[in-house]
Amino acid sequence: MKKLTKSIIRGILKTRKTNSHKGDYGHALIIAGCKNKMGAAVIASKACMRAGVGMLSVNIPETECLALQVSIPEAMTVFRSNTKKDIFKYSALAIGPGIGTHKVEVNILKHIFTTFTNPILLDADALNIIANNNDFFNKLPKETVITPHSKEFDRLFGKHENHNERMLSAVLFAKKYNIVIVLKGHQTLVTFNGNSYINTNGNAGLAKAGSGDALSGIITAFLAQGYMPFNAALLGVYIHGLAADITLKNQSMESMLITDVINNLGKAFLTFNK
Repeated sequence: MKKLTKSIIRGILKTRKTNSHKGDYGHALIIAGCKNKMGAAVIASKACMRAGVGMLSVNIPETECLALQVSIPEAMTVFRSNTKKDIFKYSALAIGPGIGTHKVEVNILKHIFTTFTNPILLDADALNIIANNNDFFNKLPKETVITPHSKEFDRLFGKHENHNERMLSAVLFAKKYNIVIVLKGHQTLVTFNGNSYINTNGNAGLAKAGSGDALSGIITAFLAQGYMPFNAALLGVYIHGLAADITLKNQSMESMLITDVINNLGKAFLTFNK
């Protein structure tokens, strides 16, 4: 396993062209949120926009649309009841943060696996659905990105005693299912097809609700911009951690909020201009 460094990220990150428009940077769809969990949708959406996606549509319950439109007017809304309509038009898709695990969400996930051909990211409740429906593993499109924390990882792949055991399993399962696994935690692991990187930036201020939602949004932005899934995951993990480190200049690890980190994504990107 290699260390993920700034020089590696510099070699992956593309320069944004002066003569370009929003269509050059993809149109992402994030399926997130439900009653009492709209924060997950807002956080993922803000992070996605701050990470450079050209356009973003957010799939939410119609009754919850005001929360999103007020919080992030740059994003467009798609209602959960229309999920199966025109899904093919998006450059990349993320599903999971705060959606719930009911039959409706299970059917949406099945539909995505059988109809959507562009890059996919699965997080949170999408992973819990898969854990409860093991036959879904064989339906995962190749190079799907999954972003489990330790408990979600154990639900998917069985109980492990510690992070080191999970990392070893992640390398094996990523290769077995031909997927990208982002195993979140202290020193997050990104692995695909036997290639594995351990991230060494970031800090314990990220050990709060919403951090994973933001990471999903960031990676989705890179997927929509045309990065290969493994590279999108590497970029997302590193820049997420870098923004958290920059946040410590004005906050402590105790006081840091994920919205502070999202607001510092711009400063994280600017470090690559030096």
